[in-house]
Amino acid sequence: MSTEPLLRIEGLTKHFPVRSGLLGRQLGAVKAVDEVDLDIAAGSTLGLVGESGCGKTTLGRCIVRAHDPTAGRMLYRRPDGSVVDVAGLKEKELKSYRAQVRMIFQDPHSSLNPRKTLREIIGEPMRVHKYGTRDEIDARVGELLERVGLRPEYANRYPHAFSGGQRQRVGIARALALSPRLVVADEAVSALDVSVRAQILNLLTDLQEQESLGFLFVSHDLGIIEHVADDVAVMYLGRVVEQGPTERLYQRPMHPYTEALLSAVPDPDPAARKHRERIKLLGDIADPAHVPPGCPFNPRCVYAKDVCRTDRPPLREVQGRRVACHFAEELELRGVPDPDVREVTA
Repeated sequence: MSTEPLLRIEGLTKHFPVRSGLLGRQLGAVKAVDEVDLDIAAGSTLGLVGESGCGKTTLGRCIVRAHDPTAGRMLYRRPDGSVVDVAGLKEKELKSYRAQVRMIFQDPHSSLNPRKTLREIIGEPMRVHKYGTRDEIDARVGELLERVGLRPEYANRYPHAFSGGQRQRVGIARALALSPRLVVADEAVSALDVSVRAQILNLLTDLQEQESLGFLFVSHDLGIIEHVADDVAVMYLGRVVEQGPTERLYQRPMHPYTEALLSAVPDPDPAARKHRERIKLLGDIADPAHVPPGCPFNPRCVYAKDVCRTDRPPLREVQGRRVACHFAEELELRGVPDPDVREVTA
């Protein structure tokens, strides 16, 4: 496997203008994604976590070019080894990229057209990209349904005939229709029951091993991310504040926001729960149209000092990971126990 990333994101920015009046005069901008740097490797999973409104979904939609980035680069390594900046490609030039980078949407109810059968829904990407004849597409649809745990004869049914978990399987089948190299899974299991959630996660893991897929797994649930991701990036107000290998980040976070998120990870051991204190952040996440000066997290951070209110910390290398905190080396932050230890004590 190549050591070069499948997708390298450099300074990716997406601002939505705030307008007012009949002339639509711009008054400001919502900084949904603000100068994000990330690498996604083939065959690995990058978990992207943070509170609602931090920019996770917007980042995922920029990657599949559902949104056009305001600034930055997205360097995609093609199968032949050449690299292209897809952030600057025009609409007509994106067709081949969109065949190789697909998305699984959060809501399995609204992401499927209720007026189309599963055959039409899953087969649509293949028809758009001229995959083959009608018979070849139908055969591929039946194969994909089987791969995601559904019967091929379901192809003539409509989405309303299926449960939420089954609909999400249909969404996964559609995402895999063109044998992509990278899949953006946006809260792919958040709307599902716990038992169905486990089935979908196992399915995605199996598909990744079979196809050497790269995954960007967007979720607010750090318990899920712990089990599926090789690396984790933590977002706050459109910025990555910490990124590193999953095990190291969970056991010893280096940013106060990461520590607060990890304190909410459930522990199955009742005795351990008594000794773990949930960190409750002060206030709500700030308005992305009015980001606080200095460190964006400083109004909610119990460790904040004067420099945090005036100087924005850069995302820098600290002990084998990247963290945006002035005091990353000094703070002794609390993580979560090793999952093997938790299983033994439960």
